Amino acid sequence: MTLYQTTFENFNKNYMGSAAMAVIGQSCLGGAAAMYVLANGTSISQMIQLAIIVLACVFANTSILAQMKHKMVFNLIITSAFLSVFFIFLNSFIL
Repeated sequence: MTLYQTTFENFNKNYMGSAAMAVIGQSCLGGAAAMYVLANGTSISQMIQLAIIVLACVFANTSILAQMKHKMVFNLIITSAFLSVFFIFLNSFIL
């Protein structure tokens, strides 16, 4: 099995606990990404990056609260975490 399938099965088996931890984790990671973006100023490019981070986190949290399918929730959490880490890396080392 692939890493994705194994992780999804664990997430699906323990959905309530995993979803609660995901809300906390990805919200904190999104907040850190927003801090790194805003540390470089408030130009239009930073505002676009901030909007992407906020929307990704809001979609992930909303999918959990709206009780969407577990696979959709899992994919949105992964997307949110990936975007947050990407923008932290981008604003820490490149910009």
